[in-house]
Amino acid sequence: MRIGGLQRFSLIDYPGRICAIIFTQGCNFRCPYCHNPELVEPSLFQECIPEGEIFRFLEKRRGRLDAVVITGGEPTIQSDLIPFVETIRAMGFLVKVDTNGSHPEVVEGLIGRRLVDYISMDVKAPLHRYGEISGTPVDPASIKRSIDMIVTSGIDHEFRTTVVPSLLDEGDLMEIGATVAGAARLVLQRFVPTTVLDNSLSTEETFDDETFERLQRLLGKYVTTVSVR
Repeated sequence: MRIGGLQRFSLIDYPGRICAIIFTQGCNFRCPYCHNPELVEPSLFQECIPEGEIFRFLEKRRGRLDAVVITGGEPTIQSDLIPFVETIRAMGFLVKVDTNGSHPEVVEGLIGRRLVDYISMDVKAPLHRYGEISGTPVDPASIKRSIDMIVTSGIDHEFRTTVVPSLLDEGDLMEIGATVAGAARLVLQRFVPTTVLDNSLSTEETFDDETFERLQRLLGKYVTTVSVR
């Protein structure tokens, strides 16, 4: 595993659980609003953290941490993700994986082997705009396949959309809602123009509270719980 970072403690990244976060290095998308460019752009990569160091840390945290979150970058592009998760589960931790859904065969493996307890998938755009927003060619059928598997998996899950007003309008968000219809949760993430992959977005402003409240009401016809983060 190419591991680019470790956050040793979090109360917010796995709902209701105390967790550590493992950040994988590398991503097959180039979303302009990405807030982890050091995990996406190869020229910014730092030296990887050895797996052994991660496992030694987790061994010391047994009984003190409930869960491990594996995020990125994009975890599903890592060829050894599944055995890595198997090792963490064997240590007694719950596992949450964050993904962009571009590798449904890996999502299927995680679900089919019951290796994950929570899946969070970023939905970047309406399916017909995926390549435009993600900054790279994308097969919309692969994205839809991942969405459908997660919705019907019986595993705790959420879908997340980062709302950048210059990239996604209300109509786009309604299309996203329809695409993930039946999901347990949809999270609208406020865009915060701090460190981003595309600096042209550094002055972008997000929607106001009133607009987000209206979007929550509208999207509620598709998804059980719609929240703003």
